[in-house]
Amino acid sequence: MISRAHRDRRRGPARRRARLIIASLLSLLVVLPLVTALQQAPVSVPAQDVGTGQRTATVALTEITPDVPTEGDTLTLRGTVTNAGSSAITDSRLAPRTGTLLPAREDLQEALNRTGFAAEQDGRLVNEHGQDIGTIAPGMSATFELQVPVSALELGADGVYQLALTLTGRTEAEGWDQILGVGRSLLPWQESAGGGSSGTQLTVLWPLISTTHLTAETDADEEQTPAFRDSSLLTDISPGGRLYELVTLGADLPVTWVIDADLLASVDAMTEDYRIHTPDGLQPGTGQEAARAWLAALQDAVQDADVIALPFGDPDLASLAHRGKDVPGALGRLRTATEVSALTVETVLGIQPSTDFAWPVEGAIDPDIVSVATSAGAHHIISRSDSLRPGDSLDYTATAARPIGGGTTALVADATLSKLFEADMSLPANATTARQQFLAHALTIAQQDPGRDRSLLLAPQRTPTAEQARAMAGAITALTAHPQWISFTGVTEAADAQPDPGANRQVPGADAYPDRLRDQELPTSAFQEMRETQRTLDDFQVILTRPDRVTTPFGNAIRREMSTSWRGHSTEAAQYRATVQSDLTELTERVHLIQKTRITLSGRSATIPISVQNNLVQGVQNLELRLTSSRKIGLEVGDPQQVTVNGGHSASVKFSTTARANGLTYLEAQLYTADGKPYGKPMRFQAQVTSITSAVLMVIAGGLLLVVLAGVRMYTKRKRAARPADEAPDGAVPAGESGTDTGDDGTSTPPDGERVDRSE
Repeated sequence: MISRAHRDRRRGPARRRARLIIASLLSLLVVLPLVTALQQAPVSVPAQDVGTGQRTATVALTEITPDVPTEGDTLTLRGTVTNAGSSAITDSRLAPRTGTLLPAREDLQEALNRTGFAAEQDGRLVNEHGQDIGTIAPGMSATFELQVPVSALELGADGVYQLALTLTGRTEAEGWDQILGVGRSLLPWQESAGGGSSGTQLTVLWPLISTTHLTAETDADEEQTPAFRDSSLLTDISPGGRLYELVTLGADLPVTWVIDADLLASVDAMTEDYRIHTPDGLQPGTGQEAARAWLAALQDAVQDADVIALPFGDPDLASLAHRGKDVPGALGRLRTATEVSALTVETVLGIQPSTDFAWPVEGAIDPDIVSVATSAGAHHIISRSDSLRPGDSLDYTATAARPIGGGTTALVADATLSKLFEADMSLPANATTARQQFLAHALTIAQQDPGRDRSLLLAPQRTPTAEQARAMAGAITALTAHPQWISFTGVTEAADAQPDPGANRQVPGADAYPDRLRDQELPTSAFQEMRETQRTLDDFQVILTRPDRVTTPFGNAIRREMSTSWRGHSTEAAQYRATVQSDLTELTERVHLIQKTRITLSGRSATIPISVQNNLVQGVQNLELRLTSSRKIGLEVGDPQQVTVNGGHSASVKFSTTARANGLTYLEAQLYTADGKPYGKPMRFQAQVTSITSAVLMVIAGGLLLVVLAGVRMYTKRKRAARPADEAPDGAVPAGESGTDTGDDGTSTPPDGERVDRSE
């Protein structure tokens, strides 16, 4: 008989296996409903690495039509889904989600910055208006087009809503349904179109600014044919180019033009003959027709529009304030650049621009920048709200105009609006997102305080690309359809707007200036080099009969050396400065002394000719030539001579010399300007005096001997006069009885009365 204990030992393993099976079945009964619930309901999942989980796919909206829907509209949503993971996406479906209201401006950017999915923020799935995407291999993309009735998004009151699309599906590595990616945009919504005009106005700056294109080099012809650094300007003003797009688009927009007069001068120079530096040397330019067409289009575009003319060359105000203001002459060049700018714009475009506005880089200001800007006559400084912040006490977007003391007004551009179009707008998704953001901010600002009159400013990047210009133009055009939100005005009205009493008017200190921008500034040595070039130019022009042929191209070149466009291009900037200086030095050296070889002087008196060569195409004057000798006693030279030489000729200046001794001497000729400054290098040469002959030397020696004898005679007479008469030596002859007449001058005269002539 088997004992009970033995039976229990035999039954133990079977019971344990049974318990495990029962536990597993119970676990499945609990887990399966949870898995099903997870698959069917959206849940918040922590953010994971790119290419996994909710970031397996990127969803990009490239088109939203209409951009501001009203009641009864159907949205058309187009875009792409890209598999960013390492495993293929299978059985996927893209669908929109209900809208989430975003009441404040900070909520708009926060919604776009989120990458993970959150059910409480991303709305309910509207699966019936989705689209099956299917399989997407790693790194590949698929396009989509959704037709979504606005009513399906469950939008409420007018305002800005988040528009989200989610991709739900599986991957080959994870064979269960999950959210693989989220795409978001902003959707301004108003129940009905139309409405009155808003009290909020917006000024948009439309910058027409370029890099430095012209050199200081010109041909010697009467027209002074200019030379360009390269052919990039022709590309920019031709159809499809950056500057072409800015003019074409801006002509139809309610914008304020901000123009660098250097750009106008450069394009105007292209309308006639010009040359281009190429790897094969200087080549003739071929962009005359394109230049004329571009200027004609610009002239039409700016008629009756507000136009700001920046100082010629768009000087870097921050560099000047932080690195250059203590270099003599630097601030003076800024004032001159302002004067030249107004004259250039008026001449080329036939309009009177405003020169009363200064625009530091990215609107960043400090007390030194404000001081430098106002020193050139500006009373309005274009700043930005991330530099001159509006103040914590305001719960709305403040008016741009803010008095900052000393009769100066800061026009503070809205930083968020101004930076919306800085991304790569060649990507349709970026352009669409920027436009929707622009409209969303406009509606949100209008809803902040509908009864408040405000004047805002948008100051975009200084040199937008063609794609960025097109994106901005599209957004501005879209906003013109909603004057009940924001209307457009010019910069003059913005400057005259009533400032908000609670807005910050305190200019930030120097330590608040961004280090990133400070590191891009021109060094102090750059301004010192400009000063040296200016001094060379000042000394050169005083001798020219037509100084404008030199002062205009080189003066403009020096102003271009201060350009904001050199930021981030320090090597090219240094090369440009060096080239301007070397070109000017080469011109000054065309007026020079012709080197003389060793000469021989014959006779006590001789004439030494010095030749001055002028290889310029214009005459030189107000020069003085001086000749000096290293042996001032042995060889005397005449007085300085005035020099005037026609262009392309040489002139000989003669100096009279008097030699007093044979031998070798060194002579130095030097040109001087009217104010006594040396001009050019001195010219040194040798002179051998060999023309004082033996006969002349004998005459000179005889004369010296007579002087010695006369001295001996006088000494003897004095000695005799000092003795008593009875001590006179035997044979002494009383004075006056020697048969030789002693003259009154103490010299002896031969008995026949003939004097010795010691002159040549």
